[in-house]
Amino acid sequence: MDGPIRKLSFIVAKGAFDGVYPALILANGARAEGIETDLFFTFYGLDAIRRDRVGRLKIPTVGNPALHLPTLAGALPGVSAAMTRLMSAKLARHDVPTIPEFLDMIADTGAGLYACKASADLFGLSKDDFIDRTAGVITVGEFYEIAAGGQIVFT
Repeated sequence: MDGPIRKLSFIVAKGAFDGVYPALILANGARAEGIETDLFFTFYGLDAIRRDRVGRLKIPTVGNPALHLPTLAGALPGVSAAMTRLMSAKLARHDVPTIPEFLDMIADTGAGLYACKASADLFGLSKDDFIDRTAGVITVGEFYEIAAGGQIVFT
């Protein structure tokens, strides 16, 4: 591609704390640069915009090599919650918004937050199950129409 990036669409397919933050950081940065941006939440990524889960995402500790924890230690009760609290505190010290705050900020800039209809149907979810900032529950084809002319980024 020649020239500056003008449009980005992020596909968020992971619902873990550390799977959602990269997309939000990148989308927020793109909007700050004036780049047209949309986020498409699919499969477990739907947890990031579900009313009942948006503020409760956790860091998976079993089999997460970046944590440098033995698998058995990561499986102990409370380890995932403790690691999530630790990371949340680190992010707060650096003035990084929480996931719900990031979603509001990004939506406030005009970025679209979309839920995947196929995934929502699979999990028995409707528009009412998602945060108010969700612009719609759309098909993959509708997402491709929205993303047309831009780059698609999987996070």
